[in-house]
Amino acid sequence: MKSLLLLSVLLIVFAVPTAGVWALGRWAKVPVWMRVVFLVAGWLAVVVGRVLAQRAHGALFPETSPCHRTGIPVSRYFPPDSFCLHEDGESRTVDGPAGKVVFWTAFGTAVAVSGAALVRRRSWRWTRYGRTRPPAKSL
Repeated sequence: MKSLLLLSVLLIVFAVPTAGVWALGRWAKVPVWMRVVFLVAGWLAVVVGRVLAQRAHGALFPETSPCHRTGIPVSRYFPPDSFCLHEDGESRTVDGPAGKVVFWTAFGTAVAVSGAALVRRRSWRWTRYGRTRPPAKSL
């Protein structure tokens, strides 16, 4: 029963958005390589952002938290970062620069590919129909 629940959660959280983005890109005539790069970069940004935002919190064992006995864990979801808020009011980040570089690279790639797909689609319409509207479909 637990495996069925886990499978349905994975389907709802991962497969449905991926299939929706894939179908939308196919409908918009975005090349396959752009869709693949966008999906991989997008999911990588989501996963790494989630890890960066939750790093200060002890998930299962509070003793493993970097903020244990030193401060209160605080999260910021965009841009993703975790802090330890100390009693003197100072907040110190617990995320290193490598995770942030991976997040911003994946996020920038997803944004750049979606922008390139938009430019490609518009240039494709302009070369096919000129700068005027496409011909109306007759019923």
